[in-house]
Amino acid sequence: MKFNKLGRTELKVSEICLGTMTWGRQNTEQEAHQQMDYALDREINFFDTAELYAVPTIPESYGLTEQYIGTWFKNSGNRDKVILATKIAGEGVPWIRDGSPINASSIRKAVEGSLKRLQTDYIDLYQLHWPNRGHYHFSNAHDFDPFSQDTQAELSNMLEVLETLDALVRDGKIRHIGLSNESAWGTMQYLRLSEQNDLPRVASIQNEYGLLRRYFDHDLAEVSHHENVGLLAYSALAAGALSGKYLDGQIPKGTRGELSEGATYRNSPQSEPAIRAYMALAKEHGLDVCQMGLKFALDRPFMTSVIIGATNMEQLKTDIDAKDIVLSEDVLEGIKQIYVQYPRPI
Repeated sequence: MKFNKLGRTELKVSEICLGTMTWGRQNTEQEAHQQMDYALDREINFFDTAELYAVPTIPESYGLTEQYIGTWFKNSGNRDKVILATKIAGEGVPWIRDGSPINASSIRKAVEGSLKRLQTDYIDLYQLHWPNRGHYHFSNAHDFDPFSQDTQAELSNMLEVLETLDALVRDGKIRHIGLSNESAWGTMQYLRLSEQNDLPRVASIQNEYGLLRRYFDHDLAEVSHHENVGLLAYSALAAGALSGKYLDGQIPKGTRGELSEGATYRNSPQSEPAIRAYMALAKEHGLDVCQMGLKFALDRPFMTSVIIGATNMEQLKTDIDAKDIVLSEDVLEGIKQIYVQYPRPI
């Protein structure tokens, strides 16, 4: 297993991060514990969760994933072997603090709730799940409207957030901070404000990245390189769509698509031709298309860790084994040509 520095911190995280968001809906507590045991055996020292999880999110599953991790920590005694990341939910989820935005009050409440569920007294990486001001992630690109944002109000909120996180760092409740579903402008403002005010520095950014969605290749890749803010990539397999399991309107039993009508938005008339092309490329070179997609993400120069999620042990083993394959120049050229043809399928 390869390990990468988390931003400018002293932490070194495994290049593969164990994602957890299916635990509590598609996976039982016992299955979650089995996944954590196996991941640790495979040298994965980095787990990512969120107060929002499980996903697809419903009020009844809020916090369940963190609870499962907490019982595993208690039963296994392995807290010190794991670099743990979690997130505060952003604005707009009615059953989480009445949909309140991220601010000083909500951060304190969220951290205390997470610590209790996780049965730990500290969080290694605390992330903002999505910005208050709106964003282009989760397929919101067509409706993204930055022109209604109040610049000074946004900067004031960012400073309040950083000051609150600084107090929690000083209290020993969190060690480092990160962003998620952010933009280049937002990331740079957090970095500027932290430098100007001697506040905690953003260590990472957790955004979607994979063969079917490569926004990060542009401005954020440059930010990552110059500012040492590495990517923690989620949905490298486009929530499973890259496997082809949702092609032609299929909804296999036990998948996220069966649980939630909106969960298969990454499989669409626009994405299906790209998915078929990547599947054909993988087949041509004797590769598993999911392993090809994960390895492509792992090899990107801005990548700190790729977050994998699995609903069964076979998927988990296959995903972890992706780190050991080699993508030939012919495969990389094939990926480039498909990307030129389908630059924004989702």
